[in-house]
This record gives sequence, structure tokens and C-alpha cells, in this order.
Amino acid sequence: MLTGKIAVVTGSTSGIGLGIAEALARTGANVALNSYTDKPEDHALAEKLAAGHGGKAVFISADMSTPADCIALVEQAADRLGPVQILVNNAGIQHVEAIETFPPEKWDAIMAINLSSSFHTIRTAVPGMKAAGWGRIVNIASAHGLTASPFKSAYVAAKHGMIGLTKTVALELAEFGTTCNAICPGYVMTPLVEGQIEDQMKAHGLDRERVIRDVMLERQPTKQFVAIEEMGATAVFLCSDQASQITGTAISVDGGWTAL
Repeated sequence: MLTGKIAVVTGSTSGIGLGIAEALARTGANVALNSYTDKPEDHALAEKLAAGHGGKAVFISADMSTPADCIALVEQAADRLGPVQILVNNAGIQHVEAIETFPPEKWDAIMAINLSSSFHTIRTAVPGMKAAGWGRIVNIASAHGLTASPFKSAYVAAKHGMIGLTKTVALELAEFGTTCNAICPGYVMTPLVEGQIEDQMKAHGLDRERVIRDVMLERQPTKQFVAIEEMGATAVFLCSDQASQITGTAISVDGGWTAL
């Protein structure tokens, strides 16, 4: 479906990002993986991805809190694989604290990684997409891009901003064969969330089932985690030709969270 397309996925050595990268590679795309680290296992992950799906894959280290690194990520991917046609902005961090004690440096870091990095990568990739007359931009927002929770001021603000950025870019690129959409997941079962389940079990003295249902998924009506594979499938669909008239949208994959 996406054979030969060049894709960059930020924050993609684990969790949602890796799942999306694998889904894109499975459909024939050549993929640039990314993290702020630069370890042998990062490069080995790219080699494994390429070997498993028959395409090309590279790892590019970039600190998504730094504008120069965001720009260099897209430029290096183009140099090593070809002009970037698919951009998935997934990198993100979180901090939970009351607004009056929320550290300003945490606010700045979350804004830089969760929102500004997407501006810099999109800005760098768009000229090539416009020249080619085809492009797909997928921004990984959150249910918190559509609704709010207490103690997450920076994350909620950044994800709301991501949806606004998505709509604006979609309008600007509407006549250039390029779409821009946001995916808004609820809780996704990732290795990070798995660790949080164990922590919550200890903190609340509850068994695993109670923690998942009554604590982690309290606001997710299906009481089921979103699977990484579901995120990958949604991203692949948005990158397909069948989704050419879907642009500027915020697609909820949240088990009904934002329907409440």
C-alpha cells in the first residue's frame, strides 16, 4: 500500500511510535526511527525492522526539545532514504503536578517536545511534500487534546495545541495532495503503562484487574486499553490513498473517553 514511501516517526524506539513504525514498514514504507538516545540497540532495532519487512530502515538520533535537531532529523532522513513523504509526530513526555507548584522548566520541556517539535518537523518536511504533490502528516495527540484532567496543565495545553496545529496545516496543504490529521488515543497498553499498573497496585493495595478497571481506565468506557496495533492500523489508514479526503481531523481512539 505504501511501498517505497519514506516515513519519519519521532519517538519511535518503543511503545506507540515503534508500533506505528512497524505498521508502516509492514505496508512497504521505508522508515526512519528516532530517539534522543544513540545506542547500539537503537541501530539494531532499525536493522531488525528492515530485515523483517524487506524495506529500508535507519535510526537517527535527535533531541526533539531542540529545534536544530528536529530540522536535522527530517533532513538526515531525506539524505539517507529519500524525500520525506510521511511524517508521524509521536515524541512526547508527561509531568503530573498541581499548577501552583508545576515547575516552569517542566512546562517548557513538555511544550518543546510535545508541541514545538511538531512545528519544526512539519515546517521542514512540507516543501518536499508540496513539490511532490503528495504527503501525509499524522500527529499523535491524545484524548487530552479534546478534554482535560487536573494536574496535567502542560500536557493538556500542548495536546490541545497539537490539534490546532493539525487543523491549520491541513488547510494550508489542502490543494497540494497532502493531508494532516491527529490521532487522539486514550490509555494505550505500552511497556510504560504496564509499569504504571504495577505501581498503582502497590499504591492502592488493589489487584491488577481492579487497578485497570477502576483506576487506569476510569474514564475509558470500554474498560479496555487501546492496543498499539490499533494505533498502527489507524496511522496506516490515514497515510493511504483511501484517506486522501480526510484532513484536519482529530480521530479519537479512546474507548469512548471523549464521548462522555
